[in-house]
Order: sequence, then structure tokens, then C-alpha cells
Amino acid sequence: MVLASLMMAAVMSTATETPRPRAEVTEGVLLGRESEGVRAFRAIPYAAPPVGALRWRPPVPAPAWSGVREAGEPGAICIQPPANGDPGVGPLPMSEDCLTLDVWAPAEAVGPLPVMVWIHGGGYNNGSGTAALYDGSNLARRGVVVVTINYRLGRLGFFDHPALAAERGPEESAGNYGVMDQIAALAWVRDNIARLGGDPERVTIFGESAGGAAVTQLMVAPGARGLFHAAVVQSGLGRQRSARLDEDRPGRPAAQALGVSFARSAGAGTEATADALRAIPAERLLSPMPAFYSDNLIVDGRVVPEDVVEAFAAGRQAPVPLMIGTNSAEFWWIRPSDAGVYGRTDDAMTDAEYDALLAAYGGQAGYDAHVVSDLIFNEPARHLARLHAGAGHPTFLYRFDVVPASNPEPSGGATHASERPYVFDNLHTVGRPMGERDARAATAMADYWTTFARYGDPNGGNHPAWPEFGAVPDRLLEFTNDGPVAKAVPFADRLDLIEGFYARVRR
Repeated sequence: MVLASLMMAAVMSTATETPRPRAEVTEGVLLGRESEGVRAFRAIPYAAPPVGALRWRPPVPAPAWSGVREAGEPGAICIQPPANGDPGVGPLPMSEDCLTLDVWAPAEAVGPLPVMVWIHGGGYNNGSGTAALYDGSNLARRGVVVVTINYRLGRLGFFDHPALAAERGPEESAGNYGVMDQIAALAWVRDNIARLGGDPERVTIFGESAGGAAVTQLMVAPGARGLFHAAVVQSGLGRQRSARLDEDRPGRPAAQALGVSFARSAGAGTEATADALRAIPAERLLSPMPAFYSDNLIVDGRVVPEDVVEAFAAGRQAPVPLMIGTNSAEFWWIRPSDAGVYGRTDDAMTDAEYDALLAAYGGQAGYDAHVVSDLIFNEPARHLARLHAGAGHPTFLYRFDVVPASNPEPSGGATHASERPYVFDNLHTVGRPMGERDARAATAMADYWTTFARYGDPNGGNHPAWPEFGAVPDRLLEFTNDGPVAKAVPFADRLDLIEGFYARVRR
């Protein structure tokens, strides 16, 4: 009797156990997981591990495997400093063998679905596609396939040195290894996403902060052309002047000059060889941490051929629909007098420019609180939107100003990166109570983002109409605590003055 009961229990357990989905990709067979109508395949290698002789080399295809590969758990995050509580960083372990991606797709999908490829932020120093914040399940339930990626970070992803230059061939790309990884991931999506329910002809790239800057770099990268068909830039800068690979420019040492300086500090000597550089332990490459704005943004002449704003001004960006926007209190904690590259952004202002802006901000307190955010994010986003719309491409500008009642920050608005849980409809990952108005905002943002991925236009459904920037110039959609509102670009007088400042200093 006991044996019969055990056998019956085993049969019932087997009958109710969720079957594990399989998928065959170029490299082999994957065994994923299914939960609440969404299939997930995780830690899929899209390139070979960039270790040993492949450190500081362009990515190469991942090797095939035999049998079935377990794809139910997240993979290692790329080498990076401690997360310090950033929810955009996934769980350990950490490894140079990290070039993987995760895929979420509806279990009962009919026909190929639009694809959304997320590029995480973190200053090109931190972050991972494996974070719970970026779980794609709630977007997938809206009828899209979501892909999140890891890419090389810090000095492993954005670095050059004369010794590395001496060993590579004349046609080999260099410096922007993290961007090369992003392009390799997009190529993998093109070749494989149909086997996972996605449409390789409807791929939208979207990213925040450094990930938003990556989207703009991919828009001007020849190697990425045709690998995506729409783009979303969340707080992605736009006016930055990148370091060149081997040529110093005023105030911007070349990537190779920065590499020599680091090698000297790491004990590799002034005449370090490529082998000596590759022998440096990965963790040693983290200190001192490279600065995103001055070290990790590189124009190498091949992968990223020119500064983003110059490419947009010349109409050389990808001719795809674009959503672009910022948050209302991006860098509220940085003052223009602070040390560091962001605090120095206004140093080149003339007395007349400074006085005019001081008046526009209503005095020193307003200037100090908002000018860095306007210089780094808000005016550059409007400028890229104007250039893209002016070239005849569908463009949609937004401003995010949703502030949870539980927000402990004295920001007076939506701080940098605070829109991420709303876009992914993953409010449960932020670690503090979120209210009904937050749930409504998350529903709206996730709906707009997935509708844009489907049609190249965020409009549709029951949400307020989002004005197209080319058809209705200088109007945007603002996400507020009371819901989305179409309106004129806020504080346009301040942005106009900053636009004039940039026009002068970039001549």
C-alpha cells in the first residue's frame, strides 16, 4: 500500500511539473525554463570567452557544444567593481568569461514577434543583463521577445596601448571592445532569434545611461547597420567629445595615452608588452576605476568612426525610428563647482553666457541644482531629437518625472536611472514600497515601449497620444505622477542658451 501511494505521488508530481522548453540555436541545444506563460533561456554564449590571447581582441563566435546545454540560470557578470547596491547588477560570480545573453519569450506566441535588445548602463564600468531589474518577463507578456546582454566593461572593454597596437593587423578594430561585443550580440540575435520566437527584421535596441550612449554609438557604427530597426535612448548623453584611439585632443588624452599611464601605475612598466598586459590580473584592472565620460568613450575610427553628435548633424546615423528622453532631476547631486568632468562642463562659458543662464535659472541656487543635468542630458537629448527628426526619421522625445511617495531622495524630481523599473514593469525590484500611481506609470511606459518595438511608433491603445517630434516640433510626452501628458519641452529658454554655448565651443 505504501509503495502504491509513493508511485501515485510520483506520477502526479510528473504530471503537474512544468515541462522545460528546448531550443536549438547555431551552437547547440538549450534547455530553458518556463514560468507563468514565459519561456526564458539564460546564459547563452554569443561569443567565445575573451580570455588569454583573446583579451583585448574583437569577439569571435562562440564554440558549439554537444548534447543539451543548461540555460535555466543567469551566467557570470563581467569583471567590475562592487555593485554598491545598484539593482542593475546581477548576482555573482564574476568572470572574464561573461559574453552571454538572456532571452524571454511568450510561451504561446503565434508568429514571429518583435524583439527588444536591452543594453544595460553603469558607466561602462558596472552592470549586467542578468539583474532581476531587467527580467524581461513582464515585457514578454505584452507580446515581444526580450534579450538582455553582457558586454566587456572598464579596461577590459574600453582600452588601448601602443603594445596592443603593435601586434594587431591594419584591419583589426581596437579600443571599443565592449561596443564590438554589443554588435556581436546583435549579429547573434539576427542569426538565432527566429528559433526563439522573434522576428530578426523587427529588432529594437534600448538602453539607459551608458547603455543609452551605446545605442547612439550603435546608430553611428557601420558594423551595426541593419542589425536593428528602431532605437530607444534613455538618458544617453549626446554632446560628449570622445577620446580618440591614438591622437590626443585638447583636454582629452588618447586611449593609448591613458593605457600607457595605467600600465605604468599597474607595474607593467613604460615598455609593457602585450603579453605583460594580458598577464595583469583582471581585478587589478579595476583600480583606479576608469571614468566613463573621459576614459571609456572612444572614437576609434572604425567601430565608432566619429562623435555621435557630429554623425547625427551630418545625417550619417541609422535611419530608424527613435525614442529618446531624460529624467527630470538626472544628476541633481552634482554641482557645477564639483571636481570631475561633469562639474567642469561649464568651465568654458563666457561671462555673458554664464550671466544669461544664471538669470534663466532664477539665480545661483537654481543654476547649481539643474545646469549639470541640462548640459549633460536634457539639451543633448533635444538636440539629437531635432537632428534625427530634421533628417526625416520618426522621432519621439520624452521626459520622465514620476517620483514615488516613498522616494527618500531630496531630488525634487526623477533622478538618474529611476525610470528603469517602470520601463520593465518590475517595480518589485526597487527595494521600497511603490504605490498605485507607480503601477499606472509602469503600465504606461511598458506599453509605450513595447508598442514602439512593434510598430516603430509608441502610439496605440488607450494611452494619451505621443507627439511625433518632426510633425509637432519641440513637443514631448512627459510621464508625471498623474499620468502621461503631451506638452512643450519644459524650460526651453535654458536649453536654448545651452545650445548656443555648445554651438560656440564645438566650432
